[in-house]
Amino acid sequence: MKSFLKGLAGAASIAAIGISGAAKADEPIRFALLQDFTAVYTFVTDEYNQGQRDYIELVNREGGLNGHEIEAIIRDTGNEPQRGIEAYNRARREGAILVDFLSTPVSRAAVNRVLDDEVVMITVLHGRGDASDGTTFPYIFPMMATYWSQATLLLDYIDREQGGLEGKRIAHVYIDSPFGREPVPVMEELAQRKDFELRTYAYPSPGNEQSATWSDVRRFRPDHVILWGAGGGQAVSVREAIRNGIPQENILSVVWMAETDARTIGEERATGIKRFEAVATGTDLPIMQRILEEVIEPGHGAGPSENVGTTYYNIGVASMAVATEAARLALEEHGAPLTGTSLRDGFRMIRDFDAEGMMPPVSFAEDDHQGGGYGRVSRWNGEAWEAVTDWFTAHQDIVWEEIEKDAAGFREGR
Repeated sequence: MKSFLKGLAGAASIAAIGISGAAKADEPIRFALLQDFTAVYTFVTDEYNQGQRDYIELVNREGGLNGHEIEAIIRDTGNEPQRGIEAYNRARREGAILVDFLSTPVSRAAVNRVLDDEVVMITVLHGRGDASDGTTFPYIFPMMATYWSQATLLLDYIDREQGGLEGKRIAHVYIDSPFGREPVPVMEELAQRKDFELRTYAYPSPGNEQSATWSDVRRFRPDHVILWGAGGGQAVSVREAIRNGIPQENILSVVWMAETDARTIGEERATGIKRFEAVATGTDLPIMQRILEEVIEPGHGAGPSENVGTTYYNIGVASMAVATEAARLALEEHGAPLTGTSLRDGFRMIRDFDAEGMMPPVSFAEDDHQGGGYGRVSRWNGEAWEAVTDWFTAHQDIVWEEIEKDAAGFREGR
């Protein structure tokens, strides 16, 4: 970790250029990746950020965007909102037109700031789901399926592929936090529509001890369990589910279930569990092959080569592929220098972008910053995650009811 943070310090040593929210025509395009490398999100940040940096390196080695390099401003926020805001203010003075905190507490604290400053904030698989409403949150892009979309997709998979939902017992087992509770309203609505019994079971953070919770789950005798946690608690949940008689094939997870979790559970023991998948894993993808050939093999990678192709690494790559496409479109439409406003317009011009097959096709519009809510279900096969469905979306009418309700509450309180 010390060597990683030393690398961060080197990457972050960018001289302030005294402008706000824009880069000069002859300056690089600056993205601020101000993330938690030391506190709560360490289970994901290193790999995710490495994927982001390696993709940026690839773009620059392939000529940049219309001759403009992309420069990453990288600093540790420690998951502290005030520290995150300070890092954001500094990055903005240095010309950053996009920020990614990869932290729900920090990104939520920054919402009003980025809206007022007209700087794009991407909130990939975190942050406010209602920011999908681009009319209310014009500079915030969730970019991938919200937790509401993930929940409806997983339930739709059970309905279509695992014997239907009617008359079934579904247990939602979650970390006792806003993140864990977030999907409950859409699940309750689907329970009414599809006539299944839903019960929710919380366990205390960080999730290392869940035995009492699972005793209650066992008494319910669920047909399926949906796990809503992250980090070490996910492996604990899977082990407890199996110990309490839940077949692996009936255990489904939110997106935060990765290769390291399967190894912690036991690669063979985890066989059969399923998860929501936002981005394809592995290296057998055009973009990943180019990263290997042009970045990793010549020794220009931002971290350990064994991370390349993992779940969180690939999500990081995809996040920058979308952001870079937005910048490319913005340059074509508005020219240089880019601003937060022109970059926002670039995002809204994206249509059916799938990063050469790496992710579901996403399209954005003035009123939709989620991109469609697509994903797929993948299964741990004992060695790797393999897709068991195509990309699809489910019950977006229910999802958008929640988006619009929460967005209306934000507008009233702002």
